[in-house]
Amino acid sequence: MTFRIERGQGEATPLIVEIPHAGLRVDAESLAFCIAPGRAIGQDADLYVDELYQDATAHGATRIVAEMSRYVCDLNRHEADYDADTAVGGRSDASAFGVVWRRTTEGYPALRAPLPKSELERRLSRFYHPYHKALRELIDETRRRFGYALVLCAHSMPSLGRGGEARADVVPGTRGRTSASPAVIALVERVCENFGYTWVHDQPYRGGFSTEHYGRPAEGVHAVQVELARRLYMDEGTLAKNSGFEDCRRFCSELVHSLAAFPRP
Repeated sequence: MTFRIERGQGEATPLIVEIPHAGLRVDAESLAFCIAPGRAIGQDADLYVDELYQDATAHGATRIVAEMSRYVCDLNRHEADYDADTAVGGRSDASAFGVVWRRTTEGYPALRAPLPKSELERRLSRFYHPYHKALRELIDETRRRFGYALVLCAHSMPSLGRGGEARADVVPGTRGRTSASPAVIALVERVCENFGYTWVHDQPYRGGFSTEHYGRPAEGVHAVQVELARRLYMDEGTLAKNSGFEDCRRFCSELVHSLAAFPRP
C-alpha cells in the first residue's frame, strides 16, 4: 500500500490528520528515473511528522499517511503542476517542485531526464489518484456523520528561508484565511501561544493543494495546513531528532486534541 489510513480510537471525532510528505520510499520504476541522493530524500521529506502526530488516533482523529517520497509524487500539488523539464507535455508556467520534483531544495537535479508521459501517468494512477480518492471519501464520510469536517494538513519546513532569515516556529496556512473559519484559525493560534511558539500566517506557505482544494468552510469543510519549523524537533544537519522532539510532539498532541474536541464552527 502506498498510504495508510488509521482510524481513531474510542469515540470518533470530525478531525482528519493528513500527512502527505513524511514518506521515504521510492519504488523501483521511479528509481530508474531518479538521481536524487538518499540524503535529499530524507532532507526534503517532512521527516518524523508522522511520529509527531502519533497520538492523533488516541484523540479520536483519523490519520491518512503517505508512505512514498515526494520524489515519486508530491501529493500536495495539482496533478497538472509540472513543467516540460519534468515530464513531456508540461506547462511553461509550472514549478520545478510540482507534482514530481525535478530538483532538490539545494538545487541539484533529481531526475535523469524529463519523464515520459507514460511514467507520469503511471505515478498519478498508482499514487496520486488513489490517495486523493481516499482523502475525499474520508472527508465526505466525516461530513455526513458530523455535519462538518476538520482537516489538519500536517507538514514541516526548513527553519531558515532562502535568504537565511529565521522563520516562525509555526506557519498556519489557510489561503488568506479562506480555507477555515475564523474560530478554527484562532484555536490554532491559541495552542501556539500556550506552548510559547511564534506563528505567522501564510508566510511563506499559504497552504498547498489539499488546503486549497478541500478547504470549503461554506460547505462544512475546514482545512488548515500547519508547518512546523524543523529546529523545534530535529537537527537539520544530521537529520536526527533533537532534545525538543518530545515538547513538539506534545504540541501536536494538544493541537489535535483541541481540534478534535472543537464544536461545530
